Amino acid sequence: MDSPFEQRIAACRRRLAATGADLVVCFPSPNLTYLTGFEESPSERHLLLFVPETGEPALVAPAMYEAQLSELPITGLRRRYWTDAEDPLALVAEVIDDYPLGTDADADGDGSATVLVDDRMWATFTHDLREVLSAAVDVDLEFGLASAVLEPLRIRKDEVELETLRRAADVADRVALEIRERGDDLIGTTEAELASEIDRLLAAAGGEEPAFETIVAAGPNGARPHHHSGSREIRAGDPIVLDFGAFVSADVGAAAGTARYPGDQTRTIVVGEPPAGYERVHEIVREAQQAAVDAVEPGATAGEIDRAARSVIEDAGYGDAFVHRTGHGVGLEVHEPPYIADGNDRKLEPGMVFSVEPGMYLEGEFGVRIEDLVVVTEDEAERLNDTPRGWETGG
Repeated sequence: MDSPFEQRIAACRRRLAATGADLVVCFPSPNLTYLTGFEESPSERHLLLFVPETGEPALVAPAMYEAQLSELPITGLRRRYWTDAEDPLALVAEVIDDYPLGTDADADGDGSATVLVDDRMWATFTHDLREVLSAAVDVDLEFGLASAVLEPLRIRKDEVELETLRRAADVADRVALEIRERGDDLIGTTEAELASEIDRLLAAAGGEEPAFETIVAAGPNGARPHHHSGSREIRAGDPIVLDFGAFVSADVGAAAGTARYPGDQTRTIVVGEPPAGYERVHEIVREAQQAAVDAVEPGATAGEIDRAARSVIEDAGYGDAFVHRTGHGVGLEVHEPPYIADGNDRKLEPGMVFSVEPGMYLEGEFGVRIEDLVVVTEDEAERLNDTPRGWETGG
């Protein structure tokens, strides 16, 4: 049976054929990780994946990565390595020469080839690629973005990805329960101290590293959706916005398969008695989130899901307090399509995963946000998170 990455490369080639493009070139990015399982940060060295519509895919990489890349569970992938004493562009030229780019030119030499370049590729590598292609191909070159073929593939998660996202959600759930149960013990802790403790608990629960900067926003700081946890001490009666998650690795049966997926959950809790008006605001947000989850089904648009949540808050008279979209896609990136935003006509399809996280933010008072990840099934939404959404704390 083909590995998930072999299946994804095959799907990419079919998308190339369907769109009329000839070649996609990936750079260290989520696109490269999606197709190969290999995760690496960009550097000054040329590390490029070539997936042609016709011909064998090839990976050009520094020789220092040979041990890791040799373990990738992908048959039929040519691996070409270069040392620091060699010119990587000569190797790139050899790879390109093996592809029939522009062979459909007519007798006068007129024709074209379409090359899709990774959306995250640095300008210097894009320039090098254009130079090599221009020298190797005798027809007009047209360039586009790799997302033209890869976004429609990445936006629908396969079973390996869904299983990994469920594990990441479980890590976040366990930590959310642990923090909630501490109750009065949270009083006197600073936001930064609690954020550090959450990061520790995420690691203890199986997370590899925080998927983003953990948010602990107490009292009036909760009215800032992306507050940076600071020195404010948590007091009795403070609403506390807790937004966190951790990466976990996909199980692809190979040491080099380092594709990682994040958890992302938000709860707003209170130690002791909440301030005046808080309980009503929290209930409005909870109802808005439930309305949005209930609206999820194949064929509904992302904008309709946003509208389902937003209308509840607007009808309660707090429309100006909901200052961001209802959600965002989650996969190899914490934020990716589909974006659950007003006016987005993107239709939902089975396998899409995104957050549902309406919030209300009352400047100078407090904020409330409730967030779960959901996956679109054949007829509704499956919540990946399953912890209490109320504000009460204590064991």
